[in-house]
Amino acid sequence: MMELNKLTTAQQQFFEDQGYLLDLPAIFLGEEAKRMQRGYEQVISLLQGDENPSDIMGWHKTSRFLYDICAHPQILSCVEGVLGKDFYLAATEFITKSPHSDKIVPWHQDSYYWSTALNNTVTVWLAITDVDEANGAMQVIPGTHKAGLIQHKIAGEDAILSFELDQGTFSEKDAVSMIIPAGGISMHVDSLIHGSGPNNSERWRIGFVIRYSKTTVRWDPQIYPNFEIFMMQGIDEFGYHPQGEVPVEPFGRPPYTKRIRKRE
Repeated sequence: MMELNKLTTAQQQFFEDQGYLLDLPAIFLGEEAKRMQRGYEQVISLLQGDENPSDIMGWHKTSRFLYDICAHPQILSCVEGVLGKDFYLAATEFITKSPHSDKIVPWHQDSYYWSTALNNTVTVWLAITDVDEANGAMQVIPGTHKAGLIQHKIAGEDAILSFELDQGTFSEKDAVSMIIPAGGISMHVDSLIHGSGPNNSERWRIGFVIRYSKTTVRWDPQIYPNFEIFMMQGIDEFGYHPQGEVPVEPFGRPPYTKRIRKRE
């Protein structure tokens, strides 16, 4: 049994105060990181037609490779440190930027999209490739999760996501770049303001984004009609959502999926 690193009291306090954590224990090192990257290549080989890697949303339900990453004991140990002992896997997606891409992730709060109870869902951002400022690392505005939900507007055409915050609702000078080596992770809470700039490098920037929620969190069935959860630790005493079936196939995909941009 691998020795798990648990969050220290100082890390837990930092997450509570600032809304994020960086410099966490690497999940995949050396050959393991290379296997993870080869697995990613197999996942994207399943893309069809005009789909691209950023359209891979929720494939943990069909690919055991992705599900097993989400259930990695070291990731779960970190998540338990901020969510407590009862939590489930809620969602996954890939956020990717090709070399010299001008696509950005505009400043936003995840919870604006989700209509869930604030500060009860955490995102683990797993770097498939090295992530740094040159290839468009995510940036966070520390402490902004304490401001509640802020109104967003429709994002510009260069944005990967649908909504963005107005300038002036936060201070960009406070931004911290989430520089992560391949196989490493960061964590941030759902209402923390974050975004990322273009990829000005010759390299891909690839992140696997994993969302975990406390069992107290209910996702709106009108927005997420086919929502299923996978209990990762503890018990689900609320039963708000059906449990998904753990996939058997190493690399499988759902029917055609395309990230939908809202225009109004």
